[in-house]
Amino acid sequence: MKDLDRVDGKAKVTGAAKYAAEYNYPNLAYGIIAGSTIANGSIIAMDTKNAEQAPGVLTVITHLNLPKPPGYKSVTENEKPLSPKKEYKVFADNIIRFNGQPIALVIADTFERAVYAASLVKAQYVKKESHTDFNEERKTGKPIEGGDDFKNYVRGDADAYKKAPVKIEAEYTIPIEVHNPIEMHAVTVVWEGDDKVTVYDKTQSLMDAQKNIMDLFNLPEKNVHIICHYIGGAFGSAFSFWPHTAAAVMGAKKIGKPLKVLLSRDQMFTLVGYRPQAVQKLGIGAREDGKLLGITHEADAITCSYQTFTEGIVNISRTLYSCPNVNTRYKVYPLDLSVPTWMRGPGETTGTYALECAIDEMAYAVNMDPLEFRLLNYSETDPENNRPYSSKFLREALQLGADGIGWKDRNPKPRSMKEGDLLVGYGVGTGVFGAWRGGASVGAKFTSDGTLILQTAVTDMGPGTATAMTKLASDKFGIPADKIKFIMGDSNLPPGINQGGSGTTSSLGTTVNNAVVTLKQKLIDIVKQTSVFHTEKIHDVDLKDLVFENGYMMLASDPSTKISYTEVLKYSGSPQLEIIEKSEDYNDNKYSSYSYSAHFVKVLVNPATGVVTINKVVSAIDAGTIVSEKTARSQIIGGVIGGIGMALMEEGVIDHRYGRWVNNSFADYHVPVNKDVPHIEALFVNKPDPIINPMGSKGIGEVSMTGFPAAVANAVYHATGKRIRELPITADKLI
Repeated sequence: MKDLDRVDGKAKVTGAAKYAAEYNYPNLAYGIIAGSTIANGSIIAMDTKNAEQAPGVLTVITHLNLPKPPGYKSVTENEKPLSPKKEYKVFADNIIRFNGQPIALVIADTFERAVYAASLVKAQYVKKESHTDFNEERKTGKPIEGGDDFKNYVRGDADAYKKAPVKIEAEYTIPIEVHNPIEMHAVTVVWEGDDKVTVYDKTQSLMDAQKNIMDLFNLPEKNVHIICHYIGGAFGSAFSFWPHTAAAVMGAKKIGKPLKVLLSRDQMFTLVGYRPQAVQKLGIGAREDGKLLGITHEADAITCSYQTFTEGIVNISRTLYSCPNVNTRYKVYPLDLSVPTWMRGPGETTGTYALECAIDEMAYAVNMDPLEFRLLNYSETDPENNRPYSSKFLREALQLGADGIGWKDRNPKPRSMKEGDLLVGYGVGTGVFGAWRGGASVGAKFTSDGTLILQTAVTDMGPGTATAMTKLASDKFGIPADKIKFIMGDSNLPPGINQGGSGTTSSLGTTVNNAVVTLKQKLIDIVKQTSVFHTEKIHDVDLKDLVFENGYMMLASDPSTKISYTEVLKYSGSPQLEIIEKSEDYNDNKYSSYSYSAHFVKVLVNPATGVVTINKVVSAIDAGTIVSEKTARSQIIGGVIGGIGMALMEEGVIDHRYGRWVNNSFADYHVPVNKDVPHIEALFVNKPDPIINPMGSKGIGEVSMTGFPAAVANAVYHATGKRIRELPITADKLI
């Protein structure tokens, strides 16, 4: 079947699509969060009188007047509470953990009045010394200890690279990076009495949002209804249950009216997470012929003082290359900032930046082409777990990308190529991310007019889940895509899966695939009871004997013997077939499973100004069978654009005197715009993975970005002869 346009495209471009902030109710109130102005300490007094007396204000909620919900009663009256730094619930106490922490929710009859009144909230603090400078904390602070996340990994001999004939040591740094989706976070809450609530939230996980609100108010599942039909971008920022959502649900209950709470752009920097700052040290040793002998990968990153956030920054160095001696170490340091969270390719994007830059440096150290060096040290089986990969076609992806960029025509010597006055550089970076499959449920209904309705409680932050599932069902069932309705974004539907981690298509697609197989079998069972295929030989026809195409069941051996699906249903006497299909997690420990990308970049660098322009991008992807090429290509383009931002411009800046963000706006936090983005060519190996799921697909969202920033950094080195090991690569670092 030809590729499918986005099934929700028209709704999005015409404005028919409704986002969390766009649901309106009679007597709707608006809530705005007022934040703290210090990073560490406690509130000793609050002045909310001016805010309460401002026009249209209904109430001002603080820790002093909030009726605590059941979920806040984690300790009895006779027990000492947990350390206030280690348990944060919005408005639960007077402790300040980060600058911008919610200290009040101001509710008014209009948005503008709520914004104004929130500016009138004042607080007096006992201020403590705050620590937000990562570099200082690494010198004088103490990392978090204990737990599996912080266990050192050793294969072979630790630090074996030091004994190698050729070795390199380098340190790579990334700053804080922020998701900054177009749609800012918002939530609309409607209570029906005291024990039933509907919440329109921007969330990547309907089920998790539902569970958190159930626990907060001690409510049964059927009384908590979460709706999220559309998401205007998230990249990981909508995975968690954030303070503003809890505040909105509690605020709506207090006022007894529908309530809408909206975050401002600057609050998006403090209240919905970010990619944590990290410093990585790589030591790599090789023989003179380029064969790797040892890799040591150490990473220090940040978390917050009240919650430990970790991600697998060093893990990929254990498996991507064939190397007998590998050791890794990972530490996180708590700072007086809000908690970090998942951001596209979490851990792997950070880790592959350092690893792939170091691999490039090692290739030059042994005087070998960087692509040839990668292929020489290609891991055919997983060296970390000593087992085969479910599939690995990274070699083919590297060749596709190299051919697409014209790699063989480059002069390998740094600073040797020019176009006019501009220096030319070519770089490569390998991307990798774990491929997996979770469990999911789908309701499927096939009606007598030939319509297939699929329903599941999953959300879509932009990858095109509805489109991919529609195309999958259409191809599998042999009916036109316009006869399929994919309904999602509602917790009342059969439980889906989280949107994130590059697992939605694999997980949900498995269930949709199986649902179609089940419906086909039901149609066969009905046909067997009729005279349509009534010969002795054909009476025992099975799924393998039939072709399902263009709304017909037909014999594979004799396509002229056929019957339409609608006729089958007429025979059954039922207007429709209806099932609930469930699939389970994939937990086969016989294989290791990853998706891969091979990013190739051509850059132009102005030697006088240091300005870097990305001239061409070719990204070749090994993600198994591509279910929906148009949306997959869009995913690659989006990930590459994010990688351009990470490589060349994105950098969160904190004023460490106050723990306050300096550049918390689009004016000051730079992201790529049209002029920064060249034509991006996305190529697919498109060979099935035979293990993970019946479609043969693997995840694609994360590998679109992992490895790309390294490709840019490596291209800049090739162009200029200068190694920039601190992102973003800005002009001042090159001049």
